[in-house]
Amino acid sequence: MKKIVSGIFVFCSVIIMAQEAAIQFQELPFKDIIAKAKKEKKLVFLDAYTTWCGPCKMMEKNVFTKKSVGDYFNTNFVNARFDMEKGEGREIAAKFGVRSYPTYLFLNGEGELVSQNTGYMEEGLFVAMAQNINAPGNKKGSLKERFAKGEKDPEFLINIMKLNSSSDYDFAKKASERYFENKKKTDEFSKEEIGLLLYFVKSTEDANYTTFTARKADIIKYLPEATYNEFDSQLKLSKIVEQSIDDKNKRINEEYFMKTAEPLVGKQLAQSKLNQTKLSYYEQNANYPEFEKAALEYYQNSDAFEPNELLRAAWVFGDHVKNPASLKKAAEWAEKSVMRGETPENTYILAKLYFLTGNKEMAKNYAEMSRSMAVQTGKDSKLAEELLKQIQ
Repeated sequence: MKKIVSGIFVFCSVIIMAQEAAIQFQELPFKDIIAKAKKEKKLVFLDAYTTWCGPCKMMEKNVFTKKSVGDYFNTNFVNARFDMEKGEGREIAAKFGVRSYPTYLFLNGEGELVSQNTGYMEEGLFVAMAQNINAPGNKKGSLKERFAKGEKDPEFLINIMKLNSSSDYDFAKKASERYFENKKKTDEFSKEEIGLLLYFVKSTEDANYTTFTARKADIIKYLPEATYNEFDSQLKLSKIVEQSIDDKNKRINEEYFMKTAEPLVGKQLAQSKLNQTKLSYYEQNANYPEFEKAALEYYQNSDAFEPNELLRAAWVFGDHVKNPASLKKAAEWAEKSVMRGETPENTYILAKLYFLTGNKEMAKNYAEMSRSMAVQTGKDSKLAEELLKQIQ
């Protein structure tokens, strides 16, 4: 009996020791995790996972349980885990742009992102990553407060750009402007710097546009001059687009646009940009008669466009256009997408357009195909099922 009790004791002790060696994740609401980190003057390590993610399970089993990992993370971080598809996890995923799993978020006591990494990592690399992130500079306080005080350290500014480009674009853009403003004219640009510059210049009125024009010689070392000139033209056109929009009457001043844009970029590019602008603006403002006219004009030579772009317009036509001739043209656009590769989405749109143009037999065939493909791939088949009821 003593041997049995002793064996149970040893077994339980092993389990407890293994648990203590692993990362200790705090089961607290997100706001309390952040508050705890602020109080303890630590960073948060947040494991962003999903239940179906294979590498996430491997990290949990093979890495988080290692003594070296547990020792370092439990001493230096407030650790938390959230399923990105449940509860607060959804909000965290949206806020920090989590799109792949596992993602490792490191946050300061203000809830600001100081580093974001992804993928399966072996024990040594995982600890080394954490040690690098846990450097004193990342725990100085709020990134925005440090920025407001005028910090100009290049690595600090690049970190802000990379971490906030999707979650807080305006903040990232301000950091980019300070970075390039302080970049010495004698220093050459790296490929990464050029990529950041192009990402954060959206208008000829942006501070970064000055750098874009002044450093043309550096930029065209990494991309063709024709590409540079086309990018420049698009920036100039963006300003003209803004000036051409009449928000009061919900229309675009086409005459002004062409008169201003054509001398800058030529008639063909100006007309193309105008048509793109009309499509976007009239869809956003639910002006579908004008959207219909613009789409028919722009996609007149449909072979020159990507099938997925045509499919998007076809979807809008299927939902909001009544003219039979226009719907037949939209069906042709959807057919091009289906010919490239059948999906639950494009077969549904084609089925709907066939139904709206009176071709019930083809509509039924493609609606059944859409439903079947949706079921097989685990997608929602509701739209296809509703269409089949209408057809029958």
